[in-house]
Amino acid sequence: MSSPRSRRRRGRERIYLVPGFFGFSTLGEIRYFGHVREFLAKNLWTDGGVEVHVVRTPPTSSLRTRAARLLETIAATAGSGDDPIHLVGHSSGGLDVRLLLVPGASLPTTAEPSPVLRRVRTAVTVSAPHRGTPVASFFTGLLGQRLLGLLSLSTMYVLRFGRLPVGVLLRMGAVFARLDRHLGVNSALLDQLFGQLLGDFTPARRRAIASLMGDVRRDQDLLVQLTPAGADLLDATATAPPWVRCGSVLTVASPPGVSGMIAAGLDPTAQATHAIYRVLYEIAARGRPVAGPLDPRQAAAIRRFYGGLPEPTANDGLVPTLAQAWGEIIDVARADHLDVIGHFHDPRHRPPHVDWLFTGSGFDRPAFEVVWSRIVAFLAAARPPGRGRRARADAVSR
Repeated sequence: MSSPRSRRRRGRERIYLVPGFFGFSTLGEIRYFGHVREFLAKNLWTDGGVEVHVVRTPPTSSLRTRAARLLETIAATAGSGDDPIHLVGHSSGGLDVRLLLVPGASLPTTAEPSPVLRRVRTAVTVSAPHRGTPVASFFTGLLGQRLLGLLSLSTMYVLRFGRLPVGVLLRMGAVFARLDRHLGVNSALLDQLFGQLLGDFTPARRRAIASLMGDVRRDQDLLVQLTPAGADLLDATATAPPWVRCGSVLTVASPPGVSGMIAAGLDPTAQATHAIYRVLYEIAARGRPVAGPLDPRQAAAIRRFYGGLPEPTANDGLVPTLAQAWGEIIDVARADHLDVIGHFHDPRHRPPHVDWLFTGSGFDRPAFEVVWSRIVAFLAAARPPGRGRRARADAVSR
């Protein structure tokens, strides 16, 4: 075991967790990466200090703005030494990471990227839309934006209170059912549902959510950039430096159908949220395939983890599965878009895991630990010579 003196000489490595589209670091007790941080605190290496930071990014701002915020966060917290930096981005947070890693990228910030880039050792993306998603195309419309706000608030509500009120759920399910049948949706109903959910939060939490929604209304450039056409340019040009080891975790959820409805049982919450999931899944499966060509190693890894190549229409409820491939394939999880960061149903765990939608993926705590153990192993394998690769954390920053 390293002595205190050797630990000081080696300094602290940093891991930066980057939230995705409409993501947040914390809203009071609501934590985007709460279960990920808990797992990392127990399963990182022990031979030197490790600091884990959750980056506060503008929820729907452009990739340039979000990557600039990521750079500023690292510059302000990583110190001036040469200790390694590891980047982990979920969903569009993975694209923030990719853009930051492009040498010479023009970002709206005075922070100097070169000292940061020289220290980055690994970059991991989880469920990231490297080649875009049709869901973003849907949400760019006025109705889509209002639905997105309602869906995001409902996710925050579930993470805070455990489940949505049954009355709200049934009406939300009816809203998405009308979309599925190409019928009009009453925007006044959306406003009413939004107000009803917001009213259950404390005044302080309502102010925080209102501030987040205000940021969304002012800047929604990210939506266009996450469409298949918008993401195509980034995917074609964003090349990481050769010293950065890049990898991705892919997620694929069960297609909605009769089996999912049966699995939901008589629980009205599960039935209503499964109806919402069905519409999102079908939107993500629409249009031309967004997956780029897989190289032979990627294809072989996907077959090893998943048992074959997913269909082009396969997705996690928001992002096509094959559109998530980038660099080395770390894992292919049978999970929905938020399962993989800990938002699945497991009330027995402490702190409890709370699901966002009933998707029938079957993802659970053991599956969560497998995914993040593989991510930790990927980070550890790229550590400089002389640093150990055992698990567990010396420190996790708040």
